[in-house]
Amino acid sequence: MSLARIYTRAQLGIEAPLVQVEVHLSGGLPSLSLVGMPETAVKESKDRVRSAILNSHFEFPAKRITINLSPADLPKEGGRYDLAIALGILAASEQIPAQRLEEFEFVGELALSGALQPVSGILPTTLRASRQGHGLVIPQANAEEASLCRDARCLAASSLSEVTAWLHGQDALALVEPFAGQAREQVRQGDLTDVKGQPGARRALEIAAAGKHNLLFIGPPGTGKTMLASRLPGILPPMSEDEALESASVSSVSHQSGDWRQRWGQRPFRAPHHTASGVALVGGGGNPKPGEISLAHGGVLFLDELPEYSRKVLDVLREPLESGEIVISRANRSVTYPSRFQLIAAMNPCPCGYFGDSSGRCQCSPDQVRRYQGQTSGPLLDRIDLHVDVPPVSPGLLQQAPPSEASIQVQNRVVAARERQLTRQGCANGELAGSLRDRVCRLSNEDQVWFLDMIERLNLSARSFHRLLTVARTIADLAAQDDIGRMHLMEAVGFRALDRYRSH
Repeated sequence: MSLARIYTRAQLGIEAPLVQVEVHLSGGLPSLSLVGMPETAVKESKDRVRSAILNSHFEFPAKRITINLSPADLPKEGGRYDLAIALGILAASEQIPAQRLEEFEFVGELALSGALQPVSGILPTTLRASRQGHGLVIPQANAEEASLCRDARCLAASSLSEVTAWLHGQDALALVEPFAGQAREQVRQGDLTDVKGQPGARRALEIAAAGKHNLLFIGPPGTGKTMLASRLPGILPPMSEDEALESASVSSVSHQSGDWRQRWGQRPFRAPHHTASGVALVGGGGNPKPGEISLAHGGVLFLDELPEYSRKVLDVLREPLESGEIVISRANRSVTYPSRFQLIAAMNPCPCGYFGDSSGRCQCSPDQVRRYQGQTSGPLLDRIDLHVDVPPVSPGLLQQAPPSEASIQVQNRVVAARERQLTRQGCANGELAGSLRDRVCRLSNEDQVWFLDMIERLNLSARSFHRLLTVARTIADLAAQDDIGRMHLMEAVGFRALDRYRSH
């Protein structure tokens, strides 16, 4: 045989397109040509593969070797093709049998010794191979991550020699056992029992979790805004398996290390610093990588000190907040990453942080307050459903405050409300749009007149009007009410603190 075909997979965002590695041996001066849009790391594979083959006690063919990575218009990068290329050369030179090569895909980087090194993005690769009914051979170091895909037929090897021995039928490769564990309770960010006082902020947190609404905390320093925000993942509904796989896939392609089984089913909580660039937040680079909004997929993105972020950086959040994905375009490719996250932000009411405090410590002029609050663009604030005051609590009241409700109790109410929404309309209230939103959030004539009057008084946009309706719908769902009432609308309007600041 002078021609061999081996299957592997590329990495394109969280997709893993199938790649066919064709190896052809012909007469002529010994050489190796690699075609099919290989990038630098792939071109270097010929040197790694040559040493790995020789150190695995095989012969490297002294022939003209042509290797084609198909499809030719798909950019190839990284060392993930090494194993497939090496097996293709060995199969084309008839040093290994080709019977099993059609049934399996092969992914892995080779060391010069022939040892198999781990690669990034193995979970998306395992998922796509499983859906196409193919087996997969991967490095042993990637086995824990691959085990998260329960339907995969996955074999793990430590070296090229182990793979060739298996192909010869001399030895068996280790079968990757599917991970049978369940998602762990969200305890990493703490429990709501740690929060003393702040009943309004706790209520807003529950509403945001139940309806998948975005939330902004406004208050002086030290009032517990960050503590409250970090408790949101713990009261969100548990992740479904599909959500957990998608979130883990983003972590996989972004080289996030750690114990995959410990992190399985944990809703992410990302809190980038206010000096983060637009690329760090939404993703990008020459080789497009996911940013913070994609790493927060399925969980929470927390932006502390919101006005301190660059306005241009914050404005790039507007599109992914609406669409749930981010598209990063480059000259030769376009990569899409999921970014369905809940935004929770915190800010002080003025530059010194004490505007409105009864102590009179604030010395900021009205112009300074307006400029500070105006640093965040109106279109972004329109996409934040709840603006909540977090007032200071005196140390005396903190000491006397009774124990707060635990996260698990709040989560039970959140789950019940979310189930009502999914049964009624198939999505969370925060994702309602168009005619479906109009049908689900229908008001009585009297309530509609009252509500429109409040919208005019606060000078809110049409988007804010619709978002307030969905918040009222969530409040009604938490109360297990089929219809939105006046009390639900009044509570929803009460959670627009920033609009009240600006209206004054």
